[in-house]
Amino acid sequence: MADALEQQARSLLSAGAVRARAGEMLRIGLAGGLNHFTIDLDRMDGVAEAVLAVTRKAYPALDVPFHARWRHFVIGGVDRWAGLANALPWPERAARARAEFDLAIVSVLLDAGAGAAWRYRDAATGESIGRSEGLAIASLEMFASGLFSGDASSPFRADATALANLPLASLASAFQVSDANPLLGLDGRTDLLRCLGKQVSKRAEVFGLRDTPRPGGLFDYIAAQANGGAIAAPAILSAVLNQLGPIWPSRLELAGVPLGDCWRHPAITADDATAGLVPLHKLSQWLSYSLIEPLQRAGFEVTDIDGLTGLAEYRNGGLFVDHEVLRLRDAADAERAHAVDSLLVVEWRALTVALLDRLAELVRAKLGRTPETLPLASVLEGGSWAAGRAIAFARRPDGSPPLKVISDGTVF
Repeated sequence: MADALEQQARSLLSAGAVRARAGEMLRIGLAGGLNHFTIDLDRMDGVAEAVLAVTRKAYPALDVPFHARWRHFVIGGVDRWAGLANALPWPERAARARAEFDLAIVSVLLDAGAGAAWRYRDAATGESIGRSEGLAIASLEMFASGLFSGDASSPFRADATALANLPLASLASAFQVSDANPLLGLDGRTDLLRCLGKQVSKRAEVFGLRDTPRPGGLFDYIAAQANGGAIAAPAILSAVLNQLGPIWPSRLELAGVPLGDCWRHPAITADDATAGLVPLHKLSQWLSYSLIEPLQRAGFEVTDIDGLTGLAEYRNGGLFVDHEVLRLRDAADAERAHAVDSLLVVEWRALTVALLDRLAELVRAKLGRTPETLPLASVLEGGSWAAGRAIAFARRPDGSPPLKVISDGTVF
């Protein structure tokens, strides 16, 4: 019985489970069965047009890359990571891939909402950069300076021991945090990196196959699963969820398996112990998208990229609320702050995932593209995230999302 329960729990650690349960939430919503939202699919065409407009502006030739952390390392047209990495004498492609896994994992884990007030002053340009892009450049500088390395002669790495013992003051200083420049969730971010270090140390058989334990060891673990040089994108997510799952703050568990970004909603039915559970895995999928390019550079073919789902975060979710595809049943909910485990937020995030699949179909139809030539990862990048940010700034001077979520720095 325990084995069956554990299997049920692990079934939630997949992109397939995210898509299936998000789809169920949308069906319930379309039938009028949700407490907090009604859904108007007639407004989806307007959303698709808004997404196309920002996509064409950013990528006139419609050669849209994947939505991944690597995009945020490009400032003013200059790819900072490529500039650093291309100048180094990597002994083999796998060595660069490990470093890129190290960087992507640490940078994504540091990428929860920064708050509207925080800025990072970039030494190279003198610019002050906020939000996700600021966090990215800050994390790249930390990585390049060796903040996460246990070896002073080899800065471009993250080591389990250095992460596990990371001082809060070092992270605060590297993020340029002060009373005048506050960063949301600094303690949560520090704890997350320390937990990452401890987990990587504990699982040397996964993270230390070709080197001392480091997050980048996940590259070797995933590479070993390649079939004829090909790796399916959902297998990347599965590795991320199963190997890094225990680092997240204590949330729901089933049969001793930590379920990560997974929440309760009574409308979701199942004939086993997973009834009422809604997996979303936003940060883990954002990370999985960000691990595709290092694998490709190392010579692997990554297949079934559309097997991953859209990301249940406030830019994509805000896109549908601001365009009134999703409408609050109680308008006063727009003024209140909501806990991340509230039924309203769980509904909003699950509906976002399901609507992103529909949005991708609409955008492809308008462009005459297929899922192969315009995967969901490119629609997100082109795309839905940028359009969500654009309409947020058009509607509200500070660009804040249309709904207020109380986050601990590890969900959004």
